[in-house]
Amino acid sequence: MHGYELRKRLNLMLGWSRVLSYGSLYPTLKKMLKGNLIEELPPALTPTSRRPKIVYRVTPAGTAEFERLMADIGPAAWEDDNFGIRFAFFGRTDMEIRLRVLEGRRSRLQERLDRVQRELSMTEKEVDRYSAELQRHGVESAEREVQWLSDLINAERNRAATPPPATPGTS
Repeated sequence: MHGYELRKRLNLMLGWSRVLSYGSLYPTLKKMLKGNLIEELPPALTPTSRRPKIVYRVTPAGTAEFERLMADIGPAAWEDDNFGIRFAFFGRTDMEIRLRVLEGRRSRLQERLDRVQRELSMTEKEVDRYSAELQRHGVESAEREVQWLSDLINAERNRAATPPPATPGTS
């Protein structure tokens, strides 16, 4: 697809909290072209545009790199900058990898939450009410995400433990 459509679809997948700008999209596309991860198709004119649009297609090397990145279960997979993107592509990820990433994210957030809660009790008297509210908001957001992750992990495990239904006519 062309850059505008790609940006639109990625922004739809990633949700409101992460908007992909043209300033980051096009340099990334150029880098991917250079690395042979995508290729340009011959430009085509569209009925709504006078300029030809450059259409990109993933190469076999790009598919292999995507699969490699999605199989990575190290700490980068559950950090703030990468987790949302990884999560958006979970439908193409093995269940065991999904579980490891979800558990890693939950563990990292729980560590952060524990630290912030300790610090919050120590600094409540030292900060103004707006700083305290911002800290409280952060704690509540992290608590909600930890619960959400726990629910997702339980759903993944339950799905794995439940055998698929038998199809009629088979035994």
